[in-house]
Amino acid sequence: MQEEFGLHELAMEDARAAHQRPKLETYGESIFIVVKTATLVENKIVFGETHFFAGKNYLITLRHGVSKSHSSIRANCENHPQKLALGTGYALYALLDAIVDNYLLALTELHTQFTQLEADIFDDSMSTDTLQRIYSIKRELMLLRDAAQPFVDICHELMRFHEDVIPKSIRVYLRDVQDHARRVMESCDNMREMLVSAMQINLAMVSIGQNDVVKQLAGWGAILAIPTVVFSLYGMNFEYMPELKWHYSYFAVVGSTVVACIGLRRKLKKANWL
Repeated sequence: MQEEFGLHELAMEDARAAHQRPKLETYGESIFIVVKTATLVENKIVFGETHFFAGKNYLITLRHGVSKSHSSIRANCENHPQKLALGTGYALYALLDAIVDNYLLALTELHTQFTQLEADIFDDSMSTDTLQRIYSIKRELMLLRDAAQPFVDICHELMRFHEDVIPKSIRVYLRDVQDHARRVMESCDNMREMLVSAMQINLAMVSIGQNDVVKQLAGWGAILAIPTVVFSLYGMNFEYMPELKWHYSYFAVVGSTVVACIGLRRKLKKANWL
């Protein structure tokens, strides 16, 4: 194909190797585009990449990693011959649009997973599995945003230049792809902010719970301090102490201690410490 279509050797070198960054490069009359793909496999997002060689009379795609077949996209284009007659630009738009639509499907799946985690997030005792899943969703959102962001620049350049491949009648379609990519980016940012806010709220709830425990412990410690002081005082072996030889000394001391403890408990209860 390189010999048949006169593809540049530098573009072919990039196409043979995976893990290229998303980009658009021009080699003479040929356009070389690299974009990331996102495919749902058993409710998990698997990322790959697709390379495009586009010229006035040809369009070549090369897929690396997991991605959906282009047969359904080709069939849909063939069902609209009046649009396919616009040339390579329409077929390129159809493929780019399908890739961005897959981003939206992946984003919907992440939103569903986040909704399922919300109940656990607002629980006082968040499990380790929930924290790991939240981190996984944040990581996938970051990767999905990084995949969608280059579409904005790629579509912008295709709309401004390369009229031999992208006629003016196709630019409105590419503007729609660009708008979808921006929507994916905004949704990823919003969901990441929601995840961060939810985790901060959970940490605040845990801190409030810990403060309540500390207050209760401090309150009971204050109550127990009263009998501790009184009984330790009367446990000293002094010969002359008040009321030692009074017949009702024991009942008076114990009763006073109980009354003081009950009074302090009521006061702490009123102050929401117990």
